[in-house]
Amino acid sequence: MTTHNHKSCKRYDIDGDAHHLTFSCYRGIPLLSKERSCRWLLQALQLGREKEQFHLWAYVIMPEHVHLLLWPKKDATISEILTTLKQSVSKRAVLWIKQNAPQFLPRLEDTQPNGKRSYRFWQRGGGYDRNLRSVADIHEKIEYIHANPVRRGLVATPDAWQWSSCLAWQTGRDEPITIDRSSLPPLMPGDKRPHST
Repeated sequence: MTTHNHKSCKRYDIDGDAHHLTFSCYRGIPLLSKERSCRWLLQALQLGREKEQFHLWAYVIMPEHVHLLLWPKKDATISEILTTLKQSVSKRAVLWIKQNAPQFLPRLEDTQPNGKRSYRFWQRGGGYDRNLRSVADIHEKIEYIHANPVRRGLVATPDAWQWSSCLAWQTGRDEPITIDRSSLPPLMPGDKRPHST
């Protein structure tokens, strides 16, 4: 078992475990409130799938954070997956801001303990990572992820939120990004049903 420490977050890359990941924008700024940044993240998720790093089971992009439910493929670590997802979005966002809204750059400036300055899109650290082993837990987390915009009062029903896998699950259409339905283990008779949210 490999453990990756990112501040207080411990990562356990255990073969066969699904992962519920949450990571946030720098300083809680709603950097994902724009369509362009949401599309950049969806493209990064597609890139991770094409690199065969993981199966994507559920996601929701909130204005200032992201929830993902992934099943890493063999030999792919969560740290590598997060690098694929976060670096491409960050580079594209900072470049766009430099070219189109340079007055916003000071809000993204981060000074590290060694004095080095950089611009950040994502909060430092690895975010939240929970290993999921039971089928019931996996299905419960999918419902939890999809219900996030409703809990925040952004929409009345989960399928009304554009930046979520909820509608893709309901319709069977892979829009705006492919969901790996075939690898998701089904709930069987006797499995604890997910809580309603």
